Amino acid sequence: MAIQEKIKRTALKTAFSYLEKNPEKNVRNLMDLVDALAGEGEKGFPSQRAAFREVIENPENNMHQLMMNVLKEVDQGVLKAVFENFFLNANIFGWPRQEEFREKYGCNIPWAILLDPTSACNLHCTGCWAAEYGNKLNLSLEEMDSIIRQGKELGVYMYIYTGGEPLVRKKDLITLCERHSDCQFLAFTNATLIDESFADEMLRVKNFMPAISLEGFEAATDGRRGQGVYQKVVRAMAILRERKLPFGISACYTSQNLDSISSDAFIDQLVEWGASFIWYFHYMPVGNDAAPELLPNPAQREQMYHRVRELRAAKAIFAMDFQNDGEYVGGCIAGGRRYLHINANGDVDPCVFIHYSDSNIREKTLLECLQGPIFMAYHDGQPFDENHLRPCPMLENPEKLREIVHRTGAHSTDLQSPESVDHLCGKCVSYADCWRPEADRLWNASQACGKK
Repeated sequence: MAIQEKIKRTALKTAFSYLEKNPEKNVRNLMDLVDALAGEGEKGFPSQRAAFREVIENPENNMHQLMMNVLKEVDQGVLKAVFENFFLNANIFGWPRQEEFREKYGCNIPWAILLDPTSACNLHCTGCWAAEYGNKLNLSLEEMDSIIRQGKELGVYMYIYTGGEPLVRKKDLITLCERHSDCQFLAFTNATLIDESFADEMLRVKNFMPAISLEGFEAATDGRRGQGVYQKVVRAMAILRERKLPFGISACYTSQNLDSISSDAFIDQLVEWGASFIWYFHYMPVGNDAAPELLPNPAQREQMYHRVRELRAAKAIFAMDFQNDGEYVGGCIAGGRRYLHINANGDVDPCVFIHYSDSNIREKTLLECLQGPIFMAYHDGQPFDENHLRPCPMLENPEKLREIVHRTGAHSTDLQSPESVDHLCGKCVSYADCWRPEADRLWNASQACGKK
């Protein structure tokens, strides 16, 4: 580590230690120091820092209230780990290294890596693409450790577990937290395996955070996930809150549950339970057994576009929409541009929703996978549409994914029930055609507003 970086780290860590004494006052002092040390240009995240500054200096802002809640209600040791691993390692110091390697190797270098520790799951939810994989595949502890070590060499300090149900591998995930205490780990989980013992382990290692899947209230959640799941999730959140552990919510919106999971009643309940964020995912018709009727219609998708922005302006919880927030991240972030996905068989997919690959992590290095045909096709093709409300090469631009897969010779990585790219993209054509005029109208309005 360079001497200059060590000095910056020491200064920031010292400033952060004062937050426990007086969060309201010292968060401003910390932000002053971050601004001074971040440097000039885009590598210093100027727009993000400006947004934080606005939140910090406006006590009436709902995001200010969320920030103060987190600073006061989350365990101080966990907060310190999140600050060092997420804000410093994964962003302030990790991002410039990623940029350096993007230029050096001429390929995408991800900000985060998604891993499936296992294809096994203790539930079988309706419409879940992971259910297609079966329950027999696993990445070994040493394989996951190797992926993380390779990622860190490229400046990647953010690792997200999907599945299957990641917590089927509780012990190994904790071991990875111990081995890589400089990384931030997050797991998308159904939360039914979170108990007092595991929560104590989370509190001990401090760098593991769950994003808990919910479909809405009890009837909707149990209807898709199974009888009694909702109450188990509520209990898990209570256990986490008792130990002052931060957590968020993952919610897949469909044509059937969209109104419920975006309602004031649902969001207010999440805030009461202690959730810090909710990450909305648009339903994707992935897998031979997918249900296209669950795709939101254009009016419903536009409803979510506006609703998520309303929530960000009004509620003490941070709402994100993986599909409708494309305008903030320059379109598609998959293919290693900001993240990639490695399944439990070691196949390196460009996206957690697009299961086609030409590389396996057991046969190639991470960098070799990023330089492979399908990832380079993503690199060369992004953004897939100048309208970033149509970011995906599958859902909104199905002809582009079809062309990429055929040209690169990528194969389906769904070993349980392989799906041809023509079959997958065929389910998206009508959706894309119907969404296009609405997306163009919203995009033009957004661009016009941004120029004022």
